[in-house]
Amino acid sequence: MGNLLNSQQLQSFIADGFVRIDNAFSAELSSKIRTILWNDLPGESNDPTTWKQAVMRLGFYNHSPFIEAANTDVLHNAFDQLVGKGKWIPCMSMGTFPVRFPSIDDPGDTGLHVDASFPGTNPDDYFNWRININSKGRALLMLFLFSDVTELDAPTKILKGSHMDVARLLKPEGDEGLTFMELAMKLQTLSGTHEVLATGKAGTVYLCHPFLAHSAQQHHGTEPKFMAQPPLLLRSDFNIEGSGPFCPVEEAIRTALGF
Repeated sequence: MGNLLNSQQLQSFIADGFVRIDNAFSAELSSKIRTILWNDLPGESNDPTTWKQAVMRLGFYNHSPFIEAANTDVLHNAFDQLVGKGKWIPCMSMGTFPVRFPSIDDPGDTGLHVDASFPGTNPDDYFNWRININSKGRALLMLFLFSDVTELDAPTKILKGSHMDVARLLKPEGDEGLTFMELAMKLQTLSGTHEVLATGKAGTVYLCHPFLAHSAQQHHGTEPKFMAQPPLLLRSDFNIEGSGPFCPVEEAIRTALGF
């Protein structure tokens, strides 16, 4: 089987909380997907004067190009290595797209956060969705780049190693965990964490530990940024305190907790 992550990449995922995969899907697929998205945007791709907002969110997409991009052999192999064979559900939708445009306006969504993975008392209120120490429901956070993203093009800010801090914040909260907002407030106490920018060519995918703290930022470039961050969903729960073997997602949590 080709296209496997090497041991250094796996260890980096455990320690840093993410691994970058270049050419995870083709430039041709990226182009097809951008064309579909532009059809649903009010502006024109070749006329910056029609780009009126800092960020526009488009709905869920399950067209074949999106599904194909999320299910390449290289990605499936990585899912098996990071999460475990048979433990994840193939991604059949890209979720929402926050399309970011060059703008001097604050997009209003640049707060540091961890993506929640299971509903709270009100499933319609995402701010009350929850995260627990077993990452109930979510195997990975994934950042799919559908356009070239440089340091100027609003790359996602990743806090390297923050998944370890988040694991320690979640452990005392048990199965109930914390809400999206409760954890976001606690993230403000993190200090000394190295920031990495999720840049790359269209076709790049960042596979991230589900506890990795990250944030959006303002767009200072010249071309719109197209990215999606769908979850990889869990088919069976992670095993944090049982007997091994453990996958890298589990190993990272266990390392953070001192097992």
